[in-house]
Amino acid sequence: MNGLFVFFLLIYLMTLITNLLIFFLVLTDYNLHNPMYFFLANLAFLDMSYSSVTAPRMLFDLVTKTRSISIPACIAQVFFYLFFAWSELFLLSAMSYDRYIAICHPLHYKLIMSWRVCTRLASLVWVAACSVSLVHTLLLLRLSFCRTSSIHNFFCDLPHLIKITCTDPFINMVVAFLTGASFGLGIVLMIFLPYVYILRTILRIRTKTGKRKAFSTCSSHLTVVSIFYGSLIFIYLVPSSSDMVDLNKMFTVISALISPLLNPLIYSLRNKDLMKALLRSYYHLKLIHVSCWK
Repeated sequence: MNGLFVFFLLIYLMTLITNLLIFFLVLTDYNLHNPMYFFLANLAFLDMSYSSVTAPRMLFDLVTKTRSISIPACIAQVFFYLFFAWSELFLLSAMSYDRYIAICHPLHYKLIMSWRVCTRLASLVWVAACSVSLVHTLLLLRLSFCRTSSIHNFFCDLPHLIKITCTDPFINMVVAFLTGASFGLGIVLMIFLPYVYILRTILRIRTKTGKRKAFSTCSSHLTVVSIFYGSLIFIYLVPSSSDMVDLNKMFTVISALISPLLNPLIYSLRNKDLMKALLRSYYHLKLIHVSCWK
């Protein structure tokens, strides 16, 4: 158990450090003050928050061997988990639109993706996600529960609470289905439909260098989308059974810890601008350190 605690603690700390580094670089480096990195900074903040909803509780359970959580704490965790999960889904669709404008309308990119538009899109992401999670949370408050401390997992989610309720959860299930089907399908279309036009535009580029550059700007985003959506699909769409419980928990860990850690690595390792910004920050801090010792 101590080995698992150290392993997940290191992953969580690496997640915080890498995402905080990207957020800091975008915030302080003037060369990264453009729409693409603005959304990337938002994604880094969301990854830190999304991981922090579940990781501290899991680490606490590993140390204390606690296997129960109170209903109020569980409902609070559900709100923040849904809020940050939906925020990331909405944000990924906004980033897809940004890539569409950058590749299909490059001459009008700065005019269309102005700072005013970017801040409005980001605000819309936060407000929409908060609205969805708030609706689910308020509906949970109307339920009464037969068992108050028997949720055997390191985080709470809607299915866990619905299973132990004594109240008819029909309304909750209908609302969950409608929001998942409508918003989920809408987000999928908003993410992947622009890539139909992006692919068509890339195929028209004559030079291999131009095609490679265009593909590289989109591949990171598509990889992040695939990892995030893949883990959520397995958690919520794969039928739950006694044989699938442990596998479901494993993918929950991937969604909560591994995915937020991979996102900054995917974007930074293949991004020359971020690496240059990192070097500039390193040399700047080195100069400050040297000047302080003189």
